[in-house]
Amino acid sequence: MIELNTKGRRARHTAWLMTSCAAVGLFAATGAHAQAAAPQDASIEEIVVTGSYRRSLQKAVDMKRETTGFSDSIVATDVANFPEQNLAEALQRMPGVTIERNKGLGGRVSVRGLPSEYTFVSINNLGTATASSGGGRDVEFDIFASEVIQQVTVQKSPRASDEEGGIAGSVFISTARPFDYSGRKLVASAEGAYNSISKKSDPKVSFLASDTWGDWGGLVSFSAARRTNRTDSNSGINFRPAFRFLEAGGTRASQAVSVLARDAGVVVTDVRNRDQTGRIIFQDKVGDRAYLNTQDQWGGTASLQYKPSANFDIAFDAMVGGFDNTEDEYDAAAYSASSRSTFETIHSYDKETLSEYGIVVLRDVSYTATQHEMLSKERISKTDYAQFGTEFNWRGDSWTLHGLAGYSGAEKTIDFSNLKHVAYAPSRTRWTEKGGETVKSANPASIDMYNSPASYLFEAYETNVEKIKDDKYAAQLDFTKEFSLSFFPALKAVQVGARYTDRSKERQYGALNIQGPSAGSSAWLNTRKMSDSPLTPIDQLVPGGKYSIRDITWSQISNEYARETFRYAGFSTPFTPGDYYEVSEEVKSLYAMADLGFDVGPVPVAINGGVRYVDTSVTSSGYHQIQTPTGGTTYTPEPVSSDGSYNKLLPSVNFTAELTDSIVLRGAASKTLMRPGLTDLAYKRTASWNSFRFTDGNPNLKPIFAEQWEIGLEKYLPEGGLLAVSYFNKKLEGVIRQALTGTVPNVTKYNANGTIDGVYDFDVYQPINVAGTSKATGFEMVAIVPFGLFWEPAKGFGINANYTILDSSLNGASLLNVPMSLPGLADKAYNVTLFYENAKFQARVSYNHKGKYVESIGYEMYPVWRSGYGQADISVSYNINDNVQVSLEGINVTDARTKGYTMDPSFPVMDEKSGRRFSLGLRLNF
Repeated sequence: MIELNTKGRRARHTAWLMTSCAAVGLFAATGAHAQAAAPQDASIEEIVVTGSYRRSLQKAVDMKRETTGFSDSIVATDVANFPEQNLAEALQRMPGVTIERNKGLGGRVSVRGLPSEYTFVSINNLGTATASSGGGRDVEFDIFASEVIQQVTVQKSPRASDEEGGIAGSVFISTARPFDYSGRKLVASAEGAYNSISKKSDPKVSFLASDTWGDWGGLVSFSAARRTNRTDSNSGINFRPAFRFLEAGGTRASQAVSVLARDAGVVVTDVRNRDQTGRIIFQDKVGDRAYLNTQDQWGGTASLQYKPSANFDIAFDAMVGGFDNTEDEYDAAAYSASSRSTFETIHSYDKETLSEYGIVVLRDVSYTATQHEMLSKERISKTDYAQFGTEFNWRGDSWTLHGLAGYSGAEKTIDFSNLKHVAYAPSRTRWTEKGGETVKSANPASIDMYNSPASYLFEAYETNVEKIKDDKYAAQLDFTKEFSLSFFPALKAVQVGARYTDRSKERQYGALNIQGPSAGSSAWLNTRKMSDSPLTPIDQLVPGGKYSIRDITWSQISNEYARETFRYAGFSTPFTPGDYYEVSEEVKSLYAMADLGFDVGPVPVAINGGVRYVDTSVTSSGYHQIQTPTGGTTYTPEPVSSDGSYNKLLPSVNFTAELTDSIVLRGAASKTLMRPGLTDLAYKRTASWNSFRFTDGNPNLKPIFAEQWEIGLEKYLPEGGLLAVSYFNKKLEGVIRQALTGTVPNVTKYNANGTIDGVYDFDVYQPINVAGTSKATGFEMVAIVPFGLFWEPAKGFGINANYTILDSSLNGASLLNVPMSLPGLADKAYNVTLFYENAKFQARVSYNHKGKYVESIGYEMYPVWRSGYGQADISVSYNINDNVQVSLEGINVTDARTKGYTMDPSFPVMDEKSGRRFSLGLRLNF
């Protein structure tokens, strides 16, 4: 195991945090004494929206109107007001917000169609640490239990006092505090949920307890849930360029050249010219996969609040949680591009669909030696999250002092294993309408890959382990002074402040293959057959019955048996020095803002303007590989570091003009930034052997900067109604992309069994800031309409709808110059909720849709698209009395499938089905 001496660093941070908290406590004591004689606030506003979707909407609309900039909110003052599986799915109802789904569960959040890493997330005003396995700054929202959240605001136009100000937007999450209520509060709920594919029922419980006594208040909340979900998927069907065979040399290359000319009329003049061979495509791999995903999620908050007067309050907040995920994947796959194979017969080819790019696609091909694989994969992921902070507000007659200090941390461990059995034989692989399939070829040596267990030989029990730590410390202090100047009546207030953040992310990784019953043994390699182990039919390996994507079945080795049998006593996966990195980032900020208010004729105008100065330093550390005198390789004894830095001045302005009592003109302009993903900054090199490439980090990356403006018009209706439209314009500078920055010649690539696959030139890619600017523009429309405003019999009915259109010049980088949008960017998204509510009964039907977007770029050449996805959800609840409510909810009631394709829908890459989910719940409110 690699251990970096971070104890001193962590000790300093702990001492720093204790000092900051002590300083806040000193302010608290001073403030409490200074304001002791102040009268108690007799007009505490309790936001009571429990069990009322309409009143939640109304409160959110009120918050929007009172804000100077562009923002939208959802309110869930009490526990269990979000009926979704996690916080991400609760956010998808908001204007401009969409989510990325993985096996039926909402995960990362994107705003206005832009990639999720362009969104900044904070909890209780503290930027959120995330142990994202991708190494980026995008937050994995599936770790957060939605029931412990009080309120979420998505701010789309930054202010100078914001910590960052994501290019897409900022998500501000708040947990509950005791003085959010006027007295004692107790809420509890329980539900059971059923998945239509796995046919499993899962429990979920939550509670909130809050009370105030005199100047003090305390609150605790807790939520725990289990989710068991099965997903069936025909996937892994990607483009593979023909240089896989053509550059291999020998018979493999010469036969490929001959078959291409004979069966497809494609003449290869230079097997080393990738601009030519990269435009001849065959189907790389087809997999039929069944997943069983079991998630245990829990989260809790605690808050202690001291509020001796309306002029002073201090709160100590804690939020902790855990997300344990075990995923069993059983994969029957055919790897057409194996190191032994080449083309045998081309049955069908397509020169028309992608002729614009000179690409010929071999749709139906027989291969000489397909690598058939039976893979039993197990992923065990554990994430622990914690955040602790203190915040105070001290108000005088015309001034306010605000401060906060806190810590946010996340730690994730991932234990992955893959039991791999392989059978080499001729076969035929082709595209189908929904994905792909592999069948027996005309070659007499061909096999039925699904029903030939004796043909499969043990190759390896692959293991890898990853550990990620992300720590963030922050402190902020600002002072606001209100003015009433006769010579400058428009000036209402001035705010100045400073903020300091210190963040570090550490990642360790290791891999080891087991090929025998003891360390270093290879006794099982190519001798042990799959049929030597007990086999279980797929409909018994995962609950819920037969495979639902295609009319096939097969048997595999269970992960439970694999773990017990193939992990010998004392086995552990060691961390590898070359895969280690740590990135530390220190940010100092100063800011100043002014609030102005004046009338232009009969129109009241409010303006918030300011400027923020940020100074950032980055240190990236990693072990470097060095050559020994004997020709071998080792690593530097200590991590090697690289430093980078940058600073920037970021102005912003937001304004509102109340054209009438119900019509508001809103505008904003700013310059903001989004920092690079920490893995992009890492001083390291990783290898992708099957892609023949190395990927390096780049500690000298700069942030993506955006100059943006927005203008909008809003019509406020009675009873919380709203009609709004806005136009936004973003000009981005320094967009980060992977780029080819070098080549490493003569790299020996090995197969899993230790044999040499070949000697190749490996490309080196790094993330770089692309020169020039790009634009993203669009419209956002919102309609919240209670129907009773127009027709009395429709009272209680209403609609909450929003639609976002994005037009962008942000393009992905394809080596073949194939036009495509930036990965993760969708050009349209919309959400529609129809609701009905009376004193006893509520019902909602929601539909959300995210347009197609590029999910990845195969071999830096071929854009792989995720098809547009729409999902319908329902929620029905009935109040038995003032304290008891029952509810019925359905998620993905239309049983929508997730699909994707490479370049054109006629080349599908995925057909994935995760099923419906229904839940029955009981809620108690006292």
